[in-house]
This record gives sequence, structure tokens and C-alpha cells, in this order.
Amino acid sequence: MSQITPYLGDRLAQARALAGLTDEALRVRAITAARDKSGEDLWALTLAYLSSDTSAGVRLSPHTLRAYRKGVEVLLDHATSNAWNLLHPGRREPGLYVAALSASGLKPATVQARVAAAGALYRALRWAGATDADPFADVKRPKDRTKGVVKNPPYRAEFVQAMLEVADPREAALLLLLTHAGLRIAEALAVEWAHVNLPARRLLVAHGKGDKARFVPLSARLREALETLRAEAAAPQGFVLPWRAYSTAYERLQRVALACGRAHEFRGFHAGRKYAGTQLYATVKDFTRVAGFLGHEQVDTTRRYVELPEDDLADAVEAFR
Repeated sequence: MSQITPYLGDRLAQARALAGLTDEALRVRAITAARDKSGEDLWALTLAYLSSDTSAGVRLSPHTLRAYRKGVEVLLDHATSNAWNLLHPGRREPGLYVAALSASGLKPATVQARVAAAGALYRALRWAGATDADPFADVKRPKDRTKGVVKNPPYRAEFVQAMLEVADPREAALLLLLTHAGLRIAEALAVEWAHVNLPARRLLVAHGKGDKARFVPLSARLREALETLRAEAAAPQGFVLPWRAYSTAYERLQRVALACGRAHEFRGFHAGRKYAGTQLYATVKDFTRVAGFLGHEQVDTTRRYVELPEDDLADAVEAFR
């Protein structure tokens, strides 16, 4: 009789293939993978843990998963080169790993992402019963003293307008979902026609970060762009935008920037979201309301998205006595 191969077509099925094992079988599988430093097996274990035993579960974004997978690969390369015993790492090894990442020239944010991935791998190993080790629990991580809004400031209004002048209807809708609705790229690509309520001038972000839903108001310019797309569709249903991959959406906007002669100003998606936050704060002067608009749980996060003018306090102090 031929062996039955389990279906592994989606993330939940992949997680079930491991999570469905007996405790002892899963423990042995994890111990063997750690002993052999098997990248594929350790990533499968990490993915199963992330998909089945975390709050985000199978709704973890592809971007987050790519970052975790890269981090696991980098850790395993380091562990192999430095003869780590993954299940029983030396007490000082994690600190040396972080130091090596910093010494390689990586930015603090990238180092933090690598450490987060390493922590996820060890949570997965503990979940599988392979070890009690938690080597990255107390490791010191480098801090970036430069504010994010300084390193990657919002797009300028003239750049957004130049892009809109040459963008096709779908590219314009994507750009406006970022710069007027303040959506994350994953949220923008996931918008469905069922989520769009043009008469009420709002759309539903059905699955934001952390699987939190929120309503977002639609600007007149964005409503016009969406009406154009809807008029072109024979029967508007399903996704508003045709692209599912971040890389495809990135390439489309990059080409738009090139077409308007401003390719050097294009910095991906997040600067568009910061543009939306900055524009809204300039009007409402309330970080709490901007946080709700952007889908931030903490107002301190929102402060890193809003660029304040250098003379923001000039008028306020003018009449001091």
C-alpha cells in the first residue's frame, strides 16, 4: 500500500501536520531538526507554532512571515558557523549573536527583527517540548535613537500629486488607499468591493494588524478613484485591486514614480501611510484620533508617524508674558 501524503496546501494544513502529532512524536521531530540544524524543518516547526498557538495565528501577514523566516535562516547560519548547540546554547552566545549582527552593519531595526525571529524559533521549540531554553529573553537589543519619521519621512504632497497625474486607475486607487486612507499595504491589497460604502464615504478594513477591524473615511479623491474602478468592472465583486503580491504592487508604483521623473523619491508604501497620518493630524491636532484612523493600539506609535512642522509652537508661544 502506498504511503498517504498529507495535504499541505495552506498554512493551517501545514500547521496541523505538526500540531496533530503526539507530544512525543513532535518532541522527537523538533529535537532532530535542532540537532541537524535543518532549516526547512525548523522553519516548518516555527510556522506551525505561529499559525496555531499565537493570537494572530493564520492571519499573520506574509511580510511578517518573510521576516521571521529570514531571521531563522540567519540564526542557523550563525549557529552552524559557531558550533551552537541549539537546544542548550551557551549563556553568552545570544549576546554575541546580537553583537555580530550589529557589527555586520545592520540597522538597529533589522537587528531587532532578527532577534524577534530567533525568539519565535525558541518559542516553537518550547511549544514542541524540545527544550526549556529561552536564550533571547533578556538579551539587550540595540536601540535606534533616530525617529522613524526622520529616517523615512512622509511623502511630500507634490510627489503624491505628480504620481497621481501619470498613474492608471488601479495604480491611483492603490496610491490613494495608502496616502488618503492610511492603509497598510496588506490592508490595501485586501480591500474588497463588499467593504466599500461610497454613499457613506467610508470603507471597512476587515482584517487590520492583529486582526482588528476598523472603519476608515474616504476622501473625495479616493471616492472618485474607486468609482472609476467600479464603473470599469462589469460586476464589482471580490478584491478592488488586482494584485496579491507586495512585490507586484511595489513594482507598479515604482514604475509610476519613474514615469513622472521622480523615481529617486519613491520609498515604498510606509511613507504613504505616514503622509496620511501627517495630513490628518495637521487638521485635527489630536494624536488619539489619528491613532484610530491608522489602526494603532498605542498613541506612542502614532507619534512616530506624524511629521510636525519645525515652527509648530511658534504661534503658541508668541503671546507669552
